[in-house]
Amino acid sequence: MSPLFRDAGEVRERLDAVGHLVDEGTATAFFLATALHRPLLVEGEPGVGKTSSATSLAMALDTPLLRLQCYEGLTATEALYEWNYQRQLLAIRLTEARQERLSDTDLFAEEYLQDRPLLRAVRHRGPVPPVLLIDEIDRADDEFEALLLEFLGENSITVPELGTFTAAVPPVVVLTSNRSRELHDALRRRCLYHWIDFPSSERATEILRRAVPGAGEPLIASAAAFIGRVRTLDLDKAPGMAETIDWVSALTALQVTRLVRADVVRTLSTIAKSPDDQVTITTALDGLGGPGQADRDEPRREEATKR
Repeated sequence: MSPLFRDAGEVRERLDAVGHLVDEGTATAFFLATALHRPLLVEGEPGVGKTSSATSLAMALDTPLLRLQCYEGLTATEALYEWNYQRQLLAIRLTEARQERLSDTDLFAEEYLQDRPLLRAVRHRGPVPPVLLIDEIDRADDEFEALLLEFLGENSITVPELGTFTAAVPPVVVLTSNRSRELHDALRRRCLYHWIDFPSSERATEILRRAVPGAGEPLIASAAAFIGRVRTLDLDKAPGMAETIDWVSALTALQVTRLVRADVVRTLSTIAKSPDDQVTITTALDGLGGPGQADRDEPRREEATKR
């Protein structure tokens, strides 16, 4: 199989073409994952773009995205496969009506097998492998991690009644984690690793330009800088890019063109997701180097000038 990308530079270019900006480290991690056919474990704070990076990778490759959202209690039948019991029961009744009998081999045949995301990735046929996103693996139980080991290590899944299915073309596997708990060493050993940090102010500005094209340049620049300073506060959840985009979108919808304190306060719920965080940001607002008294007085001076 020919390489999916020539180098990390092409990864950046093709992700850029679908509207997703990544730094050199993330582009290199994706390139190595595809070149070495190894799963990639991506960690970082919520809101830094782990999930969107994987979905954009599928778009850049023009290949299906198979997503498995993890949660506590996730079972093998939801992730790997399950049997179509209704069709099996119907087959039994039809056979009995003909006064015949079905063997276990007849009942547990491939026609009754229902693929879930992992088996669907293994059984994918096509020149370009699918992107399998195993999202928030840290939310799943320890037992589910153990279920993944055969798949991550060998690109295969064993169905006891049918045998082992092995991927003809290894899927591009991206696992994400918010580090709500530690993952087992056995899983980490099977993966390449990359940490995604909050974007720099310059890259955040470029992301906002694309995500909120209706926003003016002064608003985008000041909002990106202000969010960077907000992240230095002791918050329950620091605002990520998703919250920043929501905030600038809200300010733009309110026809705000210049960041002032009153507008920050009335749109604070877009970036602060708990009462404590709202109080912390409001209390620290003047000390963040953001909109201060001069900004609050400016609209009044402009209004007086118009009069």
